[in-house]
Amino acid sequence: MKRKVLAAILSMGVIASMAGCSSGQKEAAATTGATAAAAATEAATTAAETAKEAASSGGSHKVYLITMDQMDQHWVNVDAGAQKAVKELGNVDYKWLAPDVKDDAKQIECINNAVAGGAQAILLAANGPDAVTASLQEAIDAGVKVVYVDSAASLPAIQTLATDNKAAGKTAGDEMIKALKEKGIESGKIGIVNVNAATASTVAREEGFRSAFEGTKFEILETQYGEGDAAKSKDIAANYITQGCVGIFGANEGSTVGTGNAIQEAGETVIGVGFDKSDMILQLIKDGYLLATMAQNPDVMGYEGIKTAVNALEGKDTGDKNVDTGVSVLTKDTLK
Repeated sequence: MKRKVLAAILSMGVIASMAGCSSGQKEAAATTGATAAAAATEAATTAAETAKEAASSGGSHKVYLITMDQMDQHWVNVDAGAQKAVKELGNVDYKWLAPDVKDDAKQIECINNAVAGGAQAILLAANGPDAVTASLQEAIDAGVKVVYVDSAASLPAIQTLATDNKAAGKTAGDEMIKALKEKGIESGKIGIVNVNAATASTVAREEGFRSAFEGTKFEILETQYGEGDAAKSKDIAANYITQGCVGIFGANEGSTVGTGNAIQEAGETVIGVGFDKSDMILQLIKDGYLLATMAQNPDVMGYEGIKTAVNALEGKDTGDKNVDTGVSVLTKDTLK
């Protein structure tokens, strides 16, 4: 056992610095490249060998949360839910890693760093379905348990805890159509501010949103991508407003904040509907610059994700493969 632990410590020393992938606990991480990949594989093997021993001896389970970034309050809430479960269980060594911005290479780096750090289980919100699969497969092959939260990659996992994004996107579209018709607007241009064309969760939201407008006289313009950045999304939304759009949909937190800010700055009566819940989004709704947001339950994703990971490590039942964590429509009326 001591030799295995020593091997893990030595492998971590090889990769002592990290650029781009940051820890929620301000810890150092690893460099990329061939050396990091080799070290990650070695550490993953060590983790796989010691996972059962840790469980049987009452030691801590080493679990990492890896999100798309650390910018959005959504991910902060996933982390909060995970920490709640960790506190309740009392036998989890937990860390949160995430890139500073949404970036496939940086998220791959985070996965490698987690494996090199001895991760026995990873809770992952995949930036895209395919980009991380190679590094993730190496972790799985080495015995690391994977649970998806919010957004899955194209590999089987123990469980996926996420919103039914397509259904929630359709709800967002229905809410916009209802508000437009109440204003006597039966046709017009609709803009969509999305993150990118690869993030499965937001792509599904857009698909659901578009489906709500089928058979109507509204024209949905070509989607514009702001990478989830509020400033970029604001510029995109402002451009939609100059094109005469009567409604704009933001597909995630940053997209929604940018949309609300653009509507506020333009002073136009454009219907803005978005996704996620943050203090800024709620204030924009209260002030009348956004009609509604589709509020997910990220804390449930983190909380149940930790529970599932620990159950998997201890050989217990992990429940359904796919769990819908739900969504609520927040409007000015519901916030009173």
